[in-house]
Amino acid sequence: MDYQQTLDYLYSQLPMFTRDGPSAFKKDLTNTLELCARLDNPQHKFKSVHIGGTNGKGSTSHMLAAILQTAGYKTGLYTSPHLRDFRERIRINGEMIKEQVVIDFVEKHKADFEVIKPSFFEMTVAMAFDAFAREKVDIAVIEVGLGGRLDSTNVIMPLLSVITNIGWDHMNMLGDTLQLIAGEKAGIIKPGIPVVVGEYQPEVADIFLNKAREQKAPVSFASEEWNVLKSEVRSQTSEGSEEYLKIRVSKKDSKLNTQNLELDLTGTYQVKNLKTVLSAVEELKRQGFIITNEQVSSALKQVKKLTGLHGRWEILSHDPLTICDTGHNPEGIAEVLKNIQHTPHKHLHFVMGVVNDKDISKILDMLPKNAAYYFCRPDIPRGLDAESLRLKAESFGLMGEIYQSVKSALKAAQDDASKYDLVFVGGSTFVVAEIV
Repeated sequence: MDYQQTLDYLYSQLPMFTRDGPSAFKKDLTNTLELCARLDNPQHKFKSVHIGGTNGKGSTSHMLAAILQTAGYKTGLYTSPHLRDFRERIRINGEMIKEQVVIDFVEKHKADFEVIKPSFFEMTVAMAFDAFAREKVDIAVIEVGLGGRLDSTNVIMPLLSVITNIGWDHMNMLGDTLQLIAGEKAGIIKPGIPVVVGEYQPEVADIFLNKAREQKAPVSFASEEWNVLKSEVRSQTSEGSEEYLKIRVSKKDSKLNTQNLELDLTGTYQVKNLKTVLSAVEELKRQGFIITNEQVSSALKQVKKLTGLHGRWEILSHDPLTICDTGHNPEGIAEVLKNIQHTPHKHLHFVMGVVNDKDISKILDMLPKNAAYYFCRPDIPRGLDAESLRLKAESFGLMGEIYQSVKSALKAAQDDASKYDLVFVGGSTFVVAEIV
């Protein structure tokens, strides 16, 4: 098989969460463990950091990977889902693995797939671990796919576990309370392995503290370790083509340790993620990694260039100003709305699409009623059809038209927008994937 035929096989033969939804979510680690065993357990052949949480784990993973590779470490990065190319999920020093690596892996282990019948995600995780072991990475940053306790990535024994935060997402699989969701996320905490929790949230903090105590794992909350003294978005050129989130941050226990940082990820929610990343770096330094403040500063200014990250409050064009973001649950949308509010504009044009297996009532209730909406369906089987989305949105006072595709909705929004308006594209990762 060539590369496209290999992808067609993966997408058509194996359950895939992005396509099939909850039916592709496996309730145990049996398949992953069996597949890894047949690969000679590559997950034990490299050092790793495990990153979970509801929101921010992708940005956190990419920032940490950028810092590690800037510090001179050969760094693997496993994330999901991809936006345009399957190989975005598996990178080494920011470079996607080669198409031939995907072809060879599937060809070599196809017989194993037929016996084990792993999900798409289980197969992809095994492929990543195999690539990182073969390439002898110094360290790999591994992002949890969904949940934590039963996620396929949860077969590694990392140097550090990171949990960004807890929010309302995937309740049909993880539980319908924040405490139940937190319990699933806490499942990545391992015996004796330090854990950094990004946000101290009173309603779930005890779940992490108790789990860490049970596992004898040192635990810290990044939000309690760092003070943000100042943050603002600034353009580096008069045309605004290069924008950075400028942050002055200090350790709470040391006023002398103040850093001025510039992030090329300009969403204001990155302030929370930055604290998590800095705490993770501190822990890795305690474990012997050599990472200077200068390397941290250099990496954060070019995360997108170093790692290929897209879709996080990303400016697509300036005339009219068009921005996309992958935020897709209530907490993520709340952060998006904060950024919209802080972005000067006269009128908001909102291009929106969602998946069909989530309750979007909380999100619709949050959205501004004075915006113009352009409803569309992301081009995946799980996409909610635009007419159904329009009807649901109308019941919350959100008015707009339906379009046959994401791109046609975006074109209409940009055509309608005046010079001083803002066009925003979001609601789902899969909507953003079609336009970045």
